[in-house]
Amino acid sequence: MKSLRFFISLSFLSLTVCGVSFLQAETFGERFLRYFPQADADKDGMLSEKEEAAVSKRIIQRFPRVDANGDGVLSEEEKEQLLVRVAAMRGEPIADNQPAGGFLGGGRSAAKQKPSIANFSYGEDERNVFDIWFAESKDPTPLAVYIHGGGFKSGSKEKLRPEKLTALLDAGISVAAINYRFVTTDPLPTAHHDAKRAIQVMRSKADEWNIDKERVAAFGGSAGAQICMWLAYSDDMANASSDDPVERESTRLVCVATTGGQTSNQPDFYANNILPLLGSEATVDALMKPLGGVSDPEEVRMKMWGGSTPEEANETAKECSAIQLLSADDPPIFMSYGMPPDARKPSDKARLRGWLIHHVVFGTKLKEKADELGVEADLRYPGADCQYSSEVAFFRDKLR
Repeated sequence: MKSLRFFISLSFLSLTVCGVSFLQAETFGERFLRYFPQADADKDGMLSEKEEAAVSKRIIQRFPRVDANGDGVLSEEEKEQLLVRVAAMRGEPIADNQPAGGFLGGGRSAAKQKPSIANFSYGEDERNVFDIWFAESKDPTPLAVYIHGGGFKSGSKEKLRPEKLTALLDAGISVAAINYRFVTTDPLPTAHHDAKRAIQVMRSKADEWNIDKERVAAFGGSAGAQICMWLAYSDDMANASSDDPVERESTRLVCVATTGGQTSNQPDFYANNILPLLGSEATVDALMKPLGGVSDPEEVRMKMWGGSTPEEANETAKECSAIQLLSADDPPIFMSYGMPPDARKPSDKARLRGWLIHHVVFGTKLKEKADELGVEADLRYPGADCQYSSEVAFFRDKLR
């Protein structure tokens, strides 16, 4: 298979779909082959799952930022965004619901934007740092905080996509991106508490940094999405009597946006909602990966959640599960997933785990509870009727 550089070069040379957005006129497979014709290895004019998996893997290797949630596979939404980028590079018309900013919206080039403040320390650990970009404004600006994914074991603030950063800044929204400690050194919910502290530090600097501390939001994918929802759905964790002024700052959010987020960490949720997607007698343990040389599922869970028994670990995990935390006074959420509820499971085993742990059923189940409580929950997936096309559109509405 030839390099992706060659694929993209071919995309520039192929015929333009005159006057009609290809994003609406063709199926995904047809659109993909239009821009990456060499992906059709068997020359049958169709994109098989095997062919798609092979070219997607090569794309991630060459352009890792395409894999926005860092799970090693391209979700349906990530593939759509890839095609949107190629179309934009060719100068083809872009669907109206695509987010503005960067090369998609005529904004500044985010790839060249340096943080207003880089690696600001909010704690004692070397990973307790964040970058922040200030939107240009005389008045205090809202703030959107990016929390990266990576299974609580990897990832970094650098995973923030440049075009998303630019779109938010162009909308007058300041942006921060944080690092947090991993479970390889500190059990959960250390990462959650790190994010809480980072939010409080940012609020403590509101006057100095021209930030409106009443308009703070968070967004992230996968593990980062879990932290975002924990912040959004937990009661305010400010300690009004603390001697530390940072701890007296609020931890509440105005809204939250997630991508591929796990809304529950409970084994029974996985047993009832995730495993049936396999259509087999698989167990929850099959989804567990080794951690720090430990492979026994119960020991992995205790190591991850810091419990001395499986019961203690499960209780801690429950306290960090969005579905369990959600209450009627909680803020709006925008959830995005890469597949519709009736999507077929991938035949490629390498993709299957990522597909399962980022499945839209996490979103549908949270939305069911949110609807019962009267909490706004906007759910986007391929084919869904959602009022917002992107996190940026959601934040523009909620934060401006």
